[in-house]
Amino acid sequence: MLEAGTMLLFCAVLFASVALGWSIIPALFVGVLLFMGYGLVRRCSLRAMASRAAGSVRSAGTVVVAFVLIGVLTSLWRASGTIAFIVAHSTAVIHAATVIPLSFLLCSAMSVLVGSSFASAATMGTICMSLGLSMQANPVMLGGVILAGVYVGDRCSPVSTSALLVKQLTHTNLFNTIARMLRTGAVPFVLSCVVYVAAAVVEWLCASGGSGFGAASAAATAVSAGSARAAVSTNASSITDIGGLFSSAFDLHWLTLVPALLVIVLALLRVDVRLLMLASIAASVAVCVGVQHMEWAELLRLLIFGYHAQNPQVAALLDGGGILSMLTVMATVCISSAYAGIFAETRMLARLQQVIEMLGHRIGACGATMITATCAAALACNQTLTIMLTHQLCGGLYGDDESERSAQAIDLEDSAVVIAPLIPWSIAGAVPLATINAPTLSLAAATFLYLLPLSRMLASAVRRRSGFRTRHRSQNQNPGLAIPHRPKPMLHMFAHGFHPKSGD
Repeated sequence: MLEAGTMLLFCAVLFASVALGWSIIPALFVGVLLFMGYGLVRRCSLRAMASRAAGSVRSAGTVVVAFVLIGVLTSLWRASGTIAFIVAHSTAVIHAATVIPLSFLLCSAMSVLVGSSFASAATMGTICMSLGLSMQANPVMLGGVILAGVYVGDRCSPVSTSALLVKQLTHTNLFNTIARMLRTGAVPFVLSCVVYVAAAVVEWLCASGGSGFGAASAAATAVSAGSARAAVSTNASSITDIGGLFSSAFDLHWLTLVPALLVIVLALLRVDVRLLMLASIAASVAVCVGVQHMEWAELLRLLIFGYHAQNPQVAALLDGGGILSMLTVMATVCISSAYAGIFAETRMLARLQQVIEMLGHRIGACGATMITATCAAALACNQTLTIMLTHQLCGGLYGDDESERSAQAIDLEDSAVVIAPLIPWSIAGAVPLATINAPTLSLAAATFLYLLPLSRMLASAVRRRSGFRTRHRSQNQNPGLAIPHRPKPMLHMFAHGFHPKSGD
């Protein structure tokens, strides 16, 4: 009962912070005090809890270094004109009849390159939304398309903070996990493209018809998303000439594409992600100085504070990046890592972990992880904490060997990473939608984010059913080869007690 009360109080603090628009960092510090207070009530040593928490934070040091490099890299890509070059040339192919599927593809490609849903929404997402609205596209569908697209790369980019976090938590090879993510995400991605092409065809037919179903659809759109269209209408007309806008602020030479090409090539060669980012950073610095003629003092400033354009229209699309922009996610990771140490010392989550293991025994580790991630996302209100809580709670569903760790990594990527933005009050989805001025109803149109976890659960259920039939047939045909009885994990735990893993 005390565990539930403590967790509910922590969730109430998180909800209040998100509802009031405050930073969640103070709420996370309150969580540290609450969980340590729980430990003191349970007569746990304060020194032992602090020691376990500090050890967990130290183990997160590698991923924090990677986050610093990502902050530097995204700032330099803005300043060097890399993002401007990609956006200016890619948006030239958008037309009224294809704006919905192309927005999904372009936002997906941008997010794979920059590895951030927020940065992708602020650049490619904002432009696709503005161009789409100027072409009379449905803002609800357009917002969902963009949200789904920016999380394609947030999930599987080699420079994604979520992918690096999952790698660190599960101690797996990043590129092996990315290869598995490409396989598990292929069918949902293709199906999403089919859905969005169908939606574009329907919109085109409605627009050309002008009556009957088209009139009804237009009326429904006006009622459900008229406010979104009004919010962006003034923006739409002002940035339709993307090439001219960026050409006035940057020299869009082909060399500005080199930093992005380096990331792609080195990722295919499976170069260590930190070396990959350092190589792209070096190339970006050379482009900033040699092509954009930037002063060294300004260059050093933007590494810390991020890029800030003098043109207000360019600033609205490209400002950001820098080491300071990563402070929130780094603090979230460090504080959440401290939670892991405190939970392991106080065994606060032991009962909940037992329930999840029982659920996993019934529906499989993948299904149990999906359900846990959904609940964690609803409570945590952000992606980073959702990933770490799901990993902590579902640790008992997987073994310690490499194949089991890889299985947990792909389950986390296909659950916690993509489910978090579907929670209406989570900043994982709310921030990108607010950035592009899309209605909250757009969550319903983020098809890829639904299809991925659903397809994984379906595939897991089919495999379990097929495996059960195979074992049952084998036992009936060869009674002497029947699989010996093994004690259920839950019974073993109750018999021998719960012993948290040192890595938790």
